[in-house]
Amino acid sequence: MTTDSTPETNSGVAPETTNEEGGAAVATETTATAATESAPESAEMTLPPDDVAAIDELGKVYAQFKAELGKVIIGQEDVIEKLAISLFARGHALLMGVPGLAKTLLVSSVAETFDLSFNRIQFTPDLMPADITGTDIIQETGEGGRREFEFVKGPVFANMLLADEINRAPAKTQSAMLEAMQEFKVTVLGRNYVLEPPFFVLATQNPIEQEGTYPLPEAQLDRFMFLIEVDYPSEAEEIRIAQETTGTGKAKLDHLLDGKKVLAFQELVRRVPVPAHLYEYAVKMVRMTRPGQPESPQWIKDTVGWGAGPRAVQYLILGAKSRAALRGSYMASLEDIEAVAPAVLTHRVLTNFAAESQGMTSKKIIERLIEEMREA
Repeated sequence: MTTDSTPETNSGVAPETTNEEGGAAVATETTATAATESAPESAEMTLPPDDVAAIDELGKVYAQFKAELGKVIIGQEDVIEKLAISLFARGHALLMGVPGLAKTLLVSSVAETFDLSFNRIQFTPDLMPADITGTDIIQETGEGGRREFEFVKGPVFANMLLADEINRAPAKTQSAMLEAMQEFKVTVLGRNYVLEPPFFVLATQNPIEQEGTYPLPEAQLDRFMFLIEVDYPSEAEEIRIAQETTGTGKAKLDHLLDGKKVLAFQELVRRVPVPAHLYEYAVKMVRMTRPGQPESPQWIKDTVGWGAGPRAVQYLILGAKSRAALRGSYMASLEDIEAVAPAVLTHRVLTNFAAESQGMTSKKIIERLIEEMREA
């Protein structure tokens, strides 16, 4: 893949200065250099010239994608949709759920369906940054026994990276992951190595076992577009799981998209129009989560210690665009923003002691906020 052209935005986050519809500009800690070095040439964007036709094609691909995953994943339709939304919006996702809910199988199946390179890292307390990024090793060149350093890439050099139980690694290792997620590059011994797009981090976290874990810093949580809760299957789904997974081997999945087509669809998602009032609605929703803002309701001031930042607004808009395109719509709607809001905001709203004493969780706060804004 060539790397000559410069895209409008950095992979994984919204633009630094302006958006394509002329909405309010929001600055973030993006790195334009990484995007410039890793963007594909427009000649490789093999989509129909008409965006309407391209969205229709994306809708067909999404239907095939769900059908392929249905061969190995039973149920979890909402989880699959949110994963697809985040992938086509260039966002990372954090999957939260107890063991045994097929989170690892789901991520590896998505990579197989998309025909993307896939690596898995099992996070442990003794995991070091070099175990993720790679390191220099001494190699003999064959010329008079001369030795030189050669960089050996770590598992982070993949299109799709599964960070299993990401909260089990110490802060030093998390800093290496944070650079990869935000900058789309890694730094080893003072040298930068760009990660080839598309690049997604799909992390899992066990909400039960907290012994030997390191809570993710808020700055790293903010880099995840979605917090996706993976719940238990229904009784009927669990019966199907028992019937279909205790027999022959796993079904082989068909490849639907390669990396270039994924990048093309990501660019398409960014071109989906958003009405001006939805920008205002997204900003209003995020600002109301901040207890220090005059527009936030009193119950927010009483239960929230820290609200969502500007990146939440960006991800609300991008999530709405992606959801609309996947569902065959040619414009984002209020329904799209409301649908993605819990996944975008839950891990960005920190409750205080008063909320905990009342049994108010971040999820319940966001649900109540959406309902009140709908009734206003």
